[in-house]
Amino acid sequence: MKPALATSSSAAAAAGRFHAFDLLATLVAVVRSNGAVVFANAVLEDALGISRRMLLGASLPDSFTEPLPLRQALAGARSNEFAALRYDAWLKRLNREPLPVHVIVAQSEGTDEFIVELLPLEQQARKDREERLAEQAQTNKELIRNLAHEIKNPLGGIRGAAQLLEMEIESRELTEYTQVIIHEADRLQTLVDRLLAPHRRPHMVGDVNIHEVCERVRSLILAEFPRGLQVVRDYDTSIPEFRGDFEQLIQTVLNIAHNACEALSDQIAQGHAILTFCTRVARQTTFGKQRYRLALELHVIDNGPGVPESIKDRIFYPLVSGREGGSGLGLTLAQTFVQQHHGLIECDSTPGRTDFKILIPLP
Repeated sequence: MKPALATSSSAAAAAGRFHAFDLLATLVAVVRSNGAVVFANAVLEDALGISRRMLLGASLPDSFTEPLPLRQALAGARSNEFAALRYDAWLKRLNREPLPVHVIVAQSEGTDEFIVELLPLEQQARKDREERLAEQAQTNKELIRNLAHEIKNPLGGIRGAAQLLEMEIESRELTEYTQVIIHEADRLQTLVDRLLAPHRRPHMVGDVNIHEVCERVRSLILAEFPRGLQVVRDYDTSIPEFRGDFEQLIQTVLNIAHNACEALSDQIAQGHAILTFCTRVARQTTFGKQRYRLALELHVIDNGPGVPESIKDRIFYPLVSGREGGSGLGLTLAQTFVQQHHGLIECDSTPGRTDFKILIPLP
């Protein structure tokens, strides 16, 4: 009886020390160097389909289709060959298909304790994609700012020279040429101003109700596309207000919705185009290398043909457009505005359904 009490006591102590791991969405176990489980968080318990009590003292390597890599990793960690090790593996689950995971083995503060974190590969791929989007947006921002400034100065000179030349010539035919130069210079100036707009305008922060943003965009879209388009509202009205720039968020959602409507041109002509605004609350979610207790999910969904495969990986790059005559700035500016709210925009597109998801932290 005494050994059972001792085991129960040590398990309770471990549960107290590692309680914070129960708050994580990733699968975490604390093991001895021999692979025996000291602690398993609730998510790992659910994933394996085995109660935590059954896991305690069991061999974690035996929960994998190939136990040897984890045993070797623990042996290496015990002999201080590395501080952390990563590899991919398959986790066995009760009455379910094995789960592909990214395994991270790291030393704990305990003398013979090691933390094993398991990231489902889908989640790891999402994390990598988010990091890539964030880096891409930062690169775009610097590129746009530098390029716009380089274009701006000579552009003014070209326009001024054309105006002076126009004053000197008398031929109406030649004046038409100077007018072309002035007109094109003005068009490029407008493009440059749009490129620089997010960096010039101060961030005007106030209380934002995301549904007011959606309703404003809905009215603008229906004014431009009064026939053949159905705008569906699927709102979670419990979403709280948050601090943000109301005008920037309107511009963000409008850019995405307007792009969707351009892609829906055939469906609009046939009268069965659908644009959906869907709001939800995400809990315990991670994006932009940070974990948030609550976050806003705003989905802008259309039933169009989808993003062309040729630009699917580049849609947030500046000057990349899926339609002829497009400036390719709408999504770039939208991503910039959302990142100023510490958020992110993701796109999931297949023929018949394109979903742009805006993620913004909530208080």
